[in-house]
Amino acid sequence: MSSSFGTLFRVSTFGESHGVGVGAVVDGCPAGISLDEADIQLQLDRRRPGQSDLTTPRDEADRVTILSGVENGQTLGTPIGLLVHNKDQRPGDYGEMSRVPRPSHADYTYQLKYGARASSGGGRSSARETIGRVAAGAIAEKILREQWGVEIVAWVDAIGTQQAGAIDAERLTRQQVDGNLVRCPDQAAAEQMTALVREVRDSKDSIGGVVCCVCRKLPVGWGEPVFDKLEAVLAHAMLSLPATKGFEIGSGFAGTRMRGSEHNDLFVAKGERLGTLTNHAGGTLGGISSGENLLFRIAFKPVATIGLPQQTCDFSGRPVELAAKGRHDPCVVPRAVPIVETMAALVLLDLALRQQARSA
Repeated sequence: MSSSFGTLFRVSTFGESHGVGVGAVVDGCPAGISLDEADIQLQLDRRRPGQSDLTTPRDEADRVTILSGVENGQTLGTPIGLLVHNKDQRPGDYGEMSRVPRPSHADYTYQLKYGARASSGGGRSSARETIGRVAAGAIAEKILREQWGVEIVAWVDAIGTQQAGAIDAERLTRQQVDGNLVRCPDQAAAEQMTALVREVRDSKDSIGGVVCCVCRKLPVGWGEPVFDKLEAVLAHAMLSLPATKGFEIGSGFAGTRMRGSEHNDLFVAKGERLGTLTNHAGGTLGGISSGENLLFRIAFKPVATIGLPQQTCDFSGRPVELAAKGRHDPCVVPRAVPIVETMAALVLLDLALRQQARSA
């Protein structure tokens, strides 16, 4: 099982959703970075369950402890251990699922691949695994912001059929994104999304959506062609997240309906560098950051575990009716926003360090 990500800034996550705890080990963090738990906690607070009536009622504070790699508020250059204890486990909610694989969940494939699996909550396939990613990514964000001025902001672009209007990604702030429960900066669309999620929740069902992310102030040159192109590593990172089903950058699939004459981003002088009039490319050229905003979108499917009775079968093939008893989000998209941001930070810092090593 691959539980590590990155080349120079490398992160390994550990833990199961209903085990003692979850976390990460960060290897390759430069020494001399100012760091404490508060730098990490803000993004964990945005990710944690129980934030509102739109999320799972699982009650977890998700307080992070730095176990190693930091002394007197400064990183040592040695591995940084990060731990979050699980407090509100209810493995008893998953008793029936020990013999019945949940439809569209990883129960079936984990069991067939390994011959064993975590007995409750999905184990490593649970979204609770992302705590380690978020904690490590918060460190990466801090370094990117302080050393390169990089800004990363994600937001909810759609939930079900409810779509946000045009968003000014150049000026959007996280404070604006967090201005409502669904983290959509279009307030009118946010109200419709909120009503939809509540309707789905009350019917014991689930629904998916789309998260957009912009990364601003990237210098030109990040990305390692041909196999580690910036957009390729981003796609790898985003599609490794639970419940993801699609990734597109820049114009994405909409660009297939355009002609080259309208899709091409024409160069213009922007201060001391070249820039482009448009950004259909989404901030990369040939897999290398171009200096324009990096803009991408991720599709999240409806949560697989729902409370509605479903006609399925157990591992032996016998028909059975399954109605999940666990506590689950009716829509993961609002809580996915900080996860997307921090995974983007892991990608960007790793590529930044690789570029830095090239010119050292």
